[in-house]
Amino acid sequence: MELLTTVDKHAKSQIAQWYAGKCILITGATGFMGKVLVEKLLRSCPEIKRIYLLIRSKKGVDPLIRKEQFFKCVIFNKILKENPNVVHKVQVVKGDVLEDELGLNANDTDELASNVEIVFHCAANVRFDQPLRPMVQMNVLGTLKLLQLAEKMANLQVIIHVSTSYCQCNESVLEERAYPAPQNPYDIIKMVEDMTDADLKEITPRLLNGLPNTYAYSKALTEDLICRYGKELPIIITRPSIVTAAINEPLPGWIEGVNGPTGLMIGAARGIIRSMHCNPEYSSTVIPVDKAINGMIVAGYNRGKSKGVNCVEFCNLCISKKALFSWGESIETGKRFFYEYPLSYALWYPDGSIKKNYYHHLFCVIFFHYLPAYLIDFFLLLFGRKQFLVHVQKKISTGLKLLQYYTTKDWDFRNEKFQRLSDNLNQIDQDVFDTSVSQVNWEQYIRGYIIGMRTYILGESVETIPKAKKVLRRLYILDRATKYTICLLLFWFLWAHLEGFVERSDAIIRSSLYIIYKDYNKTVNTF
Repeated sequence: MELLTTVDKHAKSQIAQWYAGKCILITGATGFMGKVLVEKLLRSCPEIKRIYLLIRSKKGVDPLIRKEQFFKCVIFNKILKENPNVVHKVQVVKGDVLEDELGLNANDTDELASNVEIVFHCAANVRFDQPLRPMVQMNVLGTLKLLQLAEKMANLQVIIHVSTSYCQCNESVLEERAYPAPQNPYDIIKMVEDMTDADLKEITPRLLNGLPNTYAYSKALTEDLICRYGKELPIIITRPSIVTAAINEPLPGWIEGVNGPTGLMIGAARGIIRSMHCNPEYSSTVIPVDKAINGMIVAGYNRGKSKGVNCVEFCNLCISKKALFSWGESIETGKRFFYEYPLSYALWYPDGSIKKNYYHHLFCVIFFHYLPAYLIDFFLLLFGRKQFLVHVQKKISTGLKLLQYYTTKDWDFRNEKFQRLSDNLNQIDQDVFDTSVSQVNWEQYIRGYIIGMRTYILGESVETIPKAKKVLRRLYILDRATKYTICLLLFWFLWAHLEGFVERSDAIIRSSLYIIYKDYNKTVNTF
C-alpha cells in the first residue's frame, strides 16, 4: 500500500478538517503539556486559523519576548524548518489568570469574544507544597474568570478543561463522572478573600479532610465549580494521571521540568536518593504526554460535535491497571537502563531501592541519606568549602514525603470513555491522534525516557556516555570498597570487644548443659 504523504493525511483527517478555520484560545501554553499541545495542533491541524496564547509577563520579560523564547524550544524545530511562517498563526494575548478579568484589556476581550471557538484551559498551579490561598486563586478563581470570558464567546463550540485523575484521592475508584467537592467552591473563594494567611493555615487541614495536598483539593473544587457554573457551556473535563515523557512525538523521550517521577529519577541516578517509601506491587499510574494531548484533542473534537448536550462531560486520560508496569517493575527497569546510560555527574553509586515498610525506609533515610550528608558537609567545613548536602537532603525528604502518598496507595481509574475516543475515527485519525495505550512497550519507553532526560533536561549528549560509564565504574569500586571496609571494621569491633563476653557466655552455656545432663542422668537412674 502506498504511504500517504503528510498533506494527504491532513486532507483526509476528519479531526484536522473540524479544527480547520477555527480560532483557539490556550491558557498555560508555556507549561510542559501546553507546549506539546501547541506543537501538535500546528503540525497535525495545519489549517487552524489562529491560536491565541494567554501569556503573562514573567520576571520582567514581556509576553511577546516570551513567545520568541517559546518557539526556541527544540520540539518546534521540525515544523519551523518546514514552515517558518507557522509562527504567525500564533498570537500572544497579554493576560494573567490571577488578575481581574484575566488581565485583558477591552480590545483583547472583544477580539477573543468574537473569534474564539475552542478553549483549552491548561493553566494551573501544580505544586504539591503550596498553601491554600495561591491554589484557590490560580486553579479555582482563575477557572471562574475563564468561564465568565467564555460566556461572552459568540461562536464557542467547546471548552477542554485539564484537571487530574487525583482530584478525588479519597475515592479508591474514580469514574468518569462528576463528584461533589468537600465544600462549596464559592464559599472557599470568599473565605480565601476574607481570611488572613494564619487563619487559612489553621483551617486548611480540616478543609482537606484526608486529601494529600491543596493541589488535589483545589482541583476537586474547580470541577465542582465548573459543574455548577458551566451547565449551559459545552465543556469536557479531561483528567490525565501522572504525565511523563513523550513516547513518540513531538520527540521520543522529550520531557521538561523535574516534577514527579523525573526529579526522583535524577536524584536516584546521582546517588543522592537511596531509599523511597513505595509499594512495588501497585501500578505506576503514568501516561506519556503525547497520549494525553491526543486524548484532549480528540475529546474536544467529540464534545464539539455533540450539539445540544447541556451537561459537563468527563474523560479520564489514564491507562488501565492491567496495561501498566508496577512501581517495582518501573524502578528496577529504570535502574538497569541507568547503568547503561549513566549520568556524567553523580555523588555516589546509584544503588538505591524502594521500601514497602515505612520504618525500614525511615531507617535507610537516617543512615544512607542524612548520616553521609552530615559527614560530607563536616569535611567540607574542615576544608573551608561551602556545605550543601544536608540542605539538599532536606529538600529531597520533603519531596519524598509529598510523593509517597501516591506511591503507597492503589487507585482504579476507570477509562471506558478514553478507550472509546477513537471508536468513530477513521484509520488516519487513529494514527495521527493515537490514543491507544493498551500495548505500550514499557521497557522501550523507560529507556527512551532516560535518554530524553539526559538529553533535554541535563543537556548530556550521547557522546558523554563512555565517560559517564567510567565515572560509574569508579563509583562502583568506591561504593563496594566502602561497604566492605565498614563490614570489616564492624566485625573487628565485635570480635575485639565481645570476645570476653563470648567466652563467658560459652562457659555459662557449657555449665548449664552439664547441669541439665546430670539432672537427666539422675532422672533416668531414678526410674
